Amino acid sequence: MLSNKFLILSILGILLISPGVTQAEKMHGLAMHGVPKYDKNFTHLSYVNPSAPKGGTLRFGSYGSFDNLNRVAFKGSKASGLGYINDTLMRRVWDEAFTLYGLIAEYIEMPEDRSSITFFINPDARFHDGSTITRDDVLFSLHTFQTKGTPNQKKTYGKVVETQMIGDNGIKMIFIDNEDKELPLIVAGFLPIIPKKYYEAIDVTKTFLDIPLGSGPYAIAEVDPGRKIIYKRVENYWAKDLPVNKGLYNFDYLTYDYYKDSNVLLEAFKVGDYDYRREYNAQRWQTNYDFPAVDRGDVILHEMKNDRPTGMNALAMNSRREIFSNPRVREALSYAYDHEWINKVLYDNAYTRTDSYFDNSPLASSGLPSKEELELLNPWKDQLSEEIFTKTYKPPISDGSGMPRDNLRVAKKILEEEGWKIENGKLMSEGKEFVFEFLIVSPSVERLALAFQKTLETLGITMSVRTVDSSQYQARMLDYDFDMIKNSWRVSLSPGNEQQFYWGSDVGKKEGSKNYAGVDSPVVDLLIEKLIGAKTRDELTTTIHALDRVLLWGHYVIPLYHSAIDRIAYWNFLEYPDNIPLYGIVIESWWANLEKRQQLKKQ
Repeated sequence: MLSNKFLILSILGILLISPGVTQAEKMHGLAMHGVPKYDKNFTHLSYVNPSAPKGGTLRFGSYGSFDNLNRVAFKGSKASGLGYINDTLMRRVWDEAFTLYGLIAEYIEMPEDRSSITFFINPDARFHDGSTITRDDVLFSLHTFQTKGTPNQKKTYGKVVETQMIGDNGIKMIFIDNEDKELPLIVAGFLPIIPKKYYEAIDVTKTFLDIPLGSGPYAIAEVDPGRKIIYKRVENYWAKDLPVNKGLYNFDYLTYDYYKDSNVLLEAFKVGDYDYRREYNAQRWQTNYDFPAVDRGDVILHEMKNDRPTGMNALAMNSRREIFSNPRVREALSYAYDHEWINKVLYDNAYTRTDSYFDNSPLASSGLPSKEELELLNPWKDQLSEEIFTKTYKPPISDGSGMPRDNLRVAKKILEEEGWKIENGKLMSEGKEFVFEFLIVSPSVERLALAFQKTLETLGITMSVRTVDSSQYQARMLDYDFDMIKNSWRVSLSPGNEQQFYWGSDVGKKEGSKNYAGVDSPVVDLLIEKLIGAKTRDELTTTIHALDRVLLWGHYVIPLYHSAIDRIAYWNFLEYPDNIPLYGIVIESWWANLEKRQQLKKQ
């Protein structure tokens, strides 16, 4: 009898570990590709000071206004810093391409094929009122963003088709398929866990300014709608001593003061009204940062090169509009943008022209497509521009004179081939004039817009420039109520599901996505699906190169410029660790030298 029982148990054991059966492994961290850098016994991240002192206030300056404290509703303008009030199941780190470690989820289990993921909730996890974060809160958060979130959130979280409660503290999420290899990381690292008892009593689709219940390292302490928001460090924050948080969130208070004029915003920093500023305008950095506090050493200016993708900073043409529906017409307009003159006259040659959606990284396409890329692109050859296969994309280059005549001749020729002719000084086609509006929100864009406007006039094109306030701008962006805008699409070293939000045809037909250009391409959709299903880093890179080429030669945007340098200015009581991670400055790792702060107050 004993031998028979042993035989049965042995057979069962073989079945459990047989090649056809996928095993789940208890994991403290989760990497998109490869294995996490930190083992299960790590004590802190490499880019923090685990003994950093706590205390003081860090003041930021923000441009525009805000009218929403609701993490779910995507209408309105959300206040800066809202991400600090809600924890996620796992926390992303910045010295790896895309890796997360346990937070609300103490540990996870996931089969090798990534067909599901099971989160085991840390029994110590708490909301700010002391109540326990439960699996019901996780389930409620998932369902809320599946049904009420942005188009991309609905699409991404909608791939979770079943949930199961496992044991006392586990929640298993089963995916519609195992093709989206990034999905477990998106759910783990980007789904805000919101309290069911608070949000189930309200309409989560509507904006609000009431202070919500959170669980993160900071809680909202004070709100002056549209003008200021103050966050207070949660002293009894349940996760403050976790290895992934050690040395982070060191300031007692974070304040965000809002300014409706970008020049006033800079001047406020110069006189010490806020403490830290990241300057994105290279020309302004060169010309506007010579002021007394710098000379005294009270303000420190620091430049550092980064190796992360710059993303795409560009003029986006709304291809939903008939006037921009033709890719050849969009290409023609790119010849009218005189980067060399604009960079020289407006920006003191501070920028580099962008020629990839993933510039400044190995993810940028170059040369002609590789054999592996062609395997992805060749089946769609009849739907793609011939140049993808025969040329390396480069934006038009001018002589920098301010009137790019050679480029304008090319533009005129393209437009004529597409049925546009100049009649009485106006570009016309079938009785319709080529007229469109450039919508802007920041006065700093106006000089660029006016320079572009002048060049377009030589082609008979009338481009009006309209400046609106931030709330109106946001509302029109949600509904794609514009012809042209200037926008930046940020990317990481591990692009994935956000590309659907940027370029996916499905989300681009719904309000609230960032597919402002109205890209509607089955090739783009397929490549994005291939991207998020990539099993290796090499496969991801190949797919990104192919996607980059298709977007570039689709002429959906006019690429502008970028800089691979981070420019930061800060008052000298602020200090930070010596080790700067892969992605650059992490402000959450900084702290206040209160003695230096007092000395500044005395001056």
